[in-house]
Amino acid sequence: MAISKDNLIMHGTSGHVGKQLVFKNCKGKTIVTKFPDMSGVVPSENQLREKSRFGDAVRFAQGIIGDPARKAAYKAAEGRSVYHTAITDYLGKNK
Repeated sequence: MAISKDNLIMHGTSGHVGKQLVFKNCKGKTIVTKFPDMSGVVPSENQLREKSRFGDAVRFAQGIIGDPARKAAYKAAEGRSVYHTAITDYLGKNK
């Protein structure tokens, strides 16, 4: 893992390059790590259930923002988008 604190070129960079390097920002430093190998990870039943529930929440939010009338009627939280507010609402109501 490499840490860059004063490099003007890499400062604030985030994301990944191919499947080789990952750039992260933490406490004002840019951290470079290798791309994680998730091939051996087996998700639990709870993880699969939550992944499915989140997918349902995304489809719910997309349905709201896809319909101008529903989007206008939906009250977004202060400083948040209708999309993210809808996902939060769905996940809160469907536990």
